[in-house]
Amino acid sequence: MKAAELFVKCLENEGVEYIFGIPGEENLDVMDALLDSSIQFITVRHEQGAAFMADVYGRLTGKAGVCLATLGPGATNLITGVADANLDHAPVVAIAGQASTHRLHKESHQVLDLELIFEPITKYSSRILSPSVITEVVRKAFKVAQTEKTGASFIEFPENIAEMEVEDFPIDTKDPMSPEPPGIKVEAAAKLISQAKQPMILAGNGIIRGDACKELAAFADYLKIPVANTFMAKGVIPFKHPMALGSAGLQANDYISCGFAKADLIICIGYDLVEYHPYLWHQTKDRNIIHIDQNHAEVDAYYSVDIGVVGDIKHSLERIMKMATPASGNAMHALRNVLIEEMNQHQDDSMVPVKPQKIIWDLRTAMALDDIAISDVGAHKMWMSRMFRCEHPNTCIISNGFASMGIAVPGAIAAKLVNPDKKVVAVTGDAGFMMNSQEIETAMRLGTAIVILIWSDNAYGLIEWKQMNQFKRTSNISFTNPDFVKYAESFGAKGYRIENGNDLLPTLKKALADNTVSIIDCPVDYRENLKLTSKLGEMVCPI
Repeated sequence: MKAAELFVKCLENEGVEYIFGIPGEENLDVMDALLDSSIQFITVRHEQGAAFMADVYGRLTGKAGVCLATLGPGATNLITGVADANLDHAPVVAIAGQASTHRLHKESHQVLDLELIFEPITKYSSRILSPSVITEVVRKAFKVAQTEKTGASFIEFPENIAEMEVEDFPIDTKDPMSPEPPGIKVEAAAKLISQAKQPMILAGNGIIRGDACKELAAFADYLKIPVANTFMAKGVIPFKHPMALGSAGLQANDYISCGFAKADLIICIGYDLVEYHPYLWHQTKDRNIIHIDQNHAEVDAYYSVDIGVVGDIKHSLERIMKMATPASGNAMHALRNVLIEEMNQHQDDSMVPVKPQKIIWDLRTAMALDDIAISDVGAHKMWMSRMFRCEHPNTCIISNGFASMGIAVPGAIAAKLVNPDKKVVAVTGDAGFMMNSQEIETAMRLGTAIVILIWSDNAYGLIEWKQMNQFKRTSNISFTNPDFVKYAESFGAKGYRIENGNDLLPTLKKALADNTVSIIDCPVDYRENLKLTSKLGEMVCPI
C-alpha cells in the first residue's frame, strides 16, 4: 500500500471521526486515501478555522481533534489555532503536507522548516522521513496530545514519502492510567483543610479534563468550602450548588477577589496557571496553598505550594474528603447572594443598545441548560465569564489560555458536529466574528444549524475598556461593519437585527428553532464596562 494509505489507517486506528482542513498539492495522496476511509473530511474556507474546529472538538470530546493543511502558507495559517489548543490544553493533532525531501535542504518554493516552526507551540513536533516510521509517529502524536496535560502535536508529511510503498499496520492504542495520589500527601492535605478557618477552592479546567466534576461537587458540599472557577472551568460545579461562587479572573477587585483576600487556605484543583495568573489572586504570597492535579505545580513566585497532591483528581478528592473535617461558619457564602443579585439586574430593560447583563439574561433564558455556548474573545467574554450561569461542564467554552479572537464561529461548527442534538450558540463581538466569518459557508454546506450572536459596538471593545481605565482616552479602536443581516442572507443563512431590547429573547428563541445558520446583530451598550470597573474599584467586600 502507499504510505499515505497507511497514514490514514493509523488515523482510523486512533478513532478519528473528522479531519478539518483544505486540500493542497502536497497532501494529494492523503486526500485520495481519505476517499476510501471512514473519516469525514470537513473542507473549510481558511486553515485557521480548521485548527479552531479541531481545538473545540478536542476540548469537548477529550479525543484529539485533527486538522490538515498543505505546506508553506497553508501550514502557517494553522498556527494560531494550534497554539490556542496547546495553551488551552485541548488535544489536537495538526498535519501538514511538505515538499519532497529532495528539496528541503535548500531555498525552495513554499518550503519552510515546519517541524521547527511548530515545535514551540506543541508538545510534540515531528517530520516523517521514511514510511517505516509512520505508525510510530502517528501513535506518539496522539498519545502525547491526549496525555495530561493535553495539548497539540504536529506531523509534517513530505509528498514523496506519502507516495512510497510500505507494508505495515497501525500500533494498538492504549489509554494510560492516572497514578494514585500518595497517601502521605492526602493525609497532609486533609489535615491542613481541617485546620483552616476560611478555606476556598479555585477550580480549573483540569477537573473537566479529568472527569471529576461530580467529585468536586461532593467534596465542596461535604467540607462546606466555597468554589470559584476559572473562565475555562465554567460549569465545573453547578451554579445552583450552594458552594458555587462563580468565575474568577476579571483582573479587578470583585466579589471573588474579596473571597481570595479573606481566605486562609486556597485549594487549587485542576488549575493551570494560564487560566488566571496567581499574582492576580495571591499578591500577598502569604496564604497556604494546596495543589491537587494530575501534574506537579508550575513554578511561580506567587504560587508557592505547601502541599501537592499529584495523581488521579477523582481519587484525590474522594480520599481527602474522607479524612478532612468540614469547615464551619464560612463567611464567604455571602458572596454568592451578592453575585446573584447583580446577575438579575437589567433583565427587563428594553433599551437599545442592549446592556450586557440583559443580553446574557435573555441568552440563558432561551438556551437549555445542556446547550452549548462558544464564547469568542473580547469584552463580551468578560461578561459571559462573569454572568452566564452554567449547570454542566463544557456548556460554555471559553479560550483563556491563549485567548485568541476568531474561535467562536468555527468552534460552534465543531461543537454542533460533536453534539448534533444540542443547540449551539457562537457568542462573539463584531471584531472576532469578522475574523472567521467565512466559515458560515462551511456551516451552511454541512447543514450544521448554529446561532451566531454578535455583540456589535463597531470597536475593539475590550481594548477600549482597558484604554479608558488606564489613559481616560481611546486610540485607534473603531471600525465599521457590513450589514450583518444582508451578510447572513448572502450565505443563505438567516439574519436578524435587534431594534428593541424586548425583541432579543423572542429572536433568540426563533433563531434557536431555525434549522439553519442564524445570525443576530445585537447592538451592545459597553458603557456598562466602565460602570462595572468603577463599581469594582469602590467595592467593599460584603463579608
